[in-house]
Amino acid sequence: MDIPIDWLLEGEGWIQYRARRDLLGQAEAEPRVAAARAAMLADARVVALLAGLADWPGEVIASHKSAGQPFHRLTFLADLGLRIGDPGVEPILARILASRTPEGPFGLPMNIAEGHGGSGEAVMAWALCDAPLVVYALVKFGLEKEPAVHRAIDSLTGLVRQNGWPCAVSSTLGGWRGPGRREDPCPFATLAMLKLLAEVDSLRDGHEARAGTETLMDLWQNSRTRHPYIFYMGTDFRKLKYPFIWYDLLYVLEVLSRFEWVRGDARFADMLAVLRAKADAQGRFTPESVWTAWKAWEFGQKKAPSRGLTLAAWRVMGRVGIHRQDAKHAKQER
Repeated sequence: MDIPIDWLLEGEGWIQYRARRDLLGQAEAEPRVAAARAAMLADARVVALLAGLADWPGEVIASHKSAGQPFHRLTFLADLGLRIGDPGVEPILARILASRTPEGPFGLPMNIAEGHGGSGEAVMAWALCDAPLVVYALVKFGLEKEPAVHRAIDSLTGLVRQNGWPCAVSSTLGGWRGPGRREDPCPFATLAMLKLLAEVDSLRDGHEARAGTETLMDLWQNSRTRHPYIFYMGTDFRKLKYPFIWYDLLYVLEVLSRFEWVRGDARFADMLAVLRAKADAQGRFTPESVWTAWKAWEFGQKKAPSRGLTLAAWRVMGRVGIHRQDAKHAKQER
């Protein structure tokens, strides 16, 4: 199975840009990379996403799993590779930095009913299923050295336990927590924290990251019996879906593959085999589930192979050396 690189490079600007950067390893200054990036920034959907975040933090969060939430849109833009200096970015970042809570992380408007331990009123708060993603985006945009970002990273990282990260929330949410045992790890919180730590050089190889990766791989190995906080690794988990919003196979593989010690683990290899088996004869991947909030994008359908999804899958496989030589050869020709 070969990387369908020619097919990917026929895609939209953002796909061309990420394929050239992530699969071919071409430099930002390379003219074809710069042209693809310019096309990405001019994409009407990217412009719309930025415009929609201009009033950050936006509406009160109804569900963290809702794919249209501002912090999910922010994370997607960070994944694309937007950064400080791009049109519309800096005002959004300024508003996020202004939302820092006394505990360190950045707040979002939430309303937890009194019956669930909250106040029943909208308050600025954070939870481990949103705060790490906001901080991840700030780091990707280029604010890693910002003191407020450092404080948020330290605060969130310090919540780790031997079995990963728990369901933890800000004091403004009162006694609320997710539907699980206090001693259990929250799989999505752990995934979100690992996504953040993978971007921080000083923490990527730390004991916190090792605890988190071990937790996710152990949950995979024991997926029939362990479902903390009602996060399963069954049929729905294994359906290919993009962009990265919630707890699913490709998202977990994307994050775990960022840590070198994971790549040789048999549990990771078993998970990766499930992904590889879903490719067609041309090495392309078709969405098996979609987020309706993203139906305007080419990965928002289940009828045909998606370049965006295929790019994400091959990025994971490339990190473990699958056809890396093919990509190296292609780099010289395209």
